[in-house]
Amino acid sequence: MKLAGDAPVLQADCDVVEVQFGRFVEIGAGSRVAYSVIGDYSYCDRVCDIANADVGKFANIASFVRIGATDHPMDRASLHHFMYRSSDYWDDADHDADWFAHRRARRATIGHDTWIGHNAQIKPEVTVGHGAVVASGAIVTRSVDPYTIVAGVPAKPIRDRQPVAIADRMMALAWWDWDHDRLRDALEDFRALPAEAFLEKYER
Repeated sequence: MKLAGDAPVLQADCDVVEVQFGRFVEIGAGSRVAYSVIGDYSYCDRVCDIANADVGKFANIASFVRIGATDHPMDRASLHHFMYRSSDYWDDADHDADWFAHRRARRATIGHDTWIGHNAQIKPEVTVGHGAVVASGAIVTRSVDPYTIVAGVPAKPIRDRQPVAIADRMMALAWWDWDHDRLRDALEDFRALPAEAFLEKYER
C-alpha cells in the first residue's frame, strides 16, 4: 500500500468525526478519531481511540492506544452520561452542549517524531514533547519532556531517548518540517547515521 499526500488512508471500519488530516497519514482498522488534528506522516495502528487531540508530524501510534480519553463529571451528583447525552433518554431534553464544549477544549498534544506504545493512554490536557517515547501500557497523566522515555502507571521518566544537548539540536534542526523531496534525498542518512552524525551533516 502506498500512502498519498492528498488524502489519508483509512483502513476498514474507521469512525472519523471532524478531523483535519495532514499528508501521508494512515489510520488503522477499527480506529475512532474525533475532533482532532493528525499531522503529516503520522499514523495509528489498529483500534486506536483519539479524541480532542493535536498530533504532530511523524507520530508513531501503536495499536489500542487511547489519546484524550473523554471524562465524566466527577463533581456532580452522578457520573452517568444521561446528564449530557440527555436526548438519548428523553424527547423533551437536549444534549448538554456546554459539557461537550468543555470536554473538547481539554486538548491532548502529541509532539513530532513521537512513539506511543501499544495500549498506552494519554490523558486530556497532557503534552507529549517532540521525540518522546511512551512505553506500552503506560498511562500518561502529566506532560512528558521532549526526547524522554516514560513508562508505568502513572507514567514516569525512565531515561532520555537522546542526551539533552542532542535533543535540543534535533529540535532546532526540525527535520520534520522538511519537504517530501528533501526527506527522500536524506533517506539514506536517516537510515545509516546515528543522531549526532546526522546533525553534524545537516546543521548548516
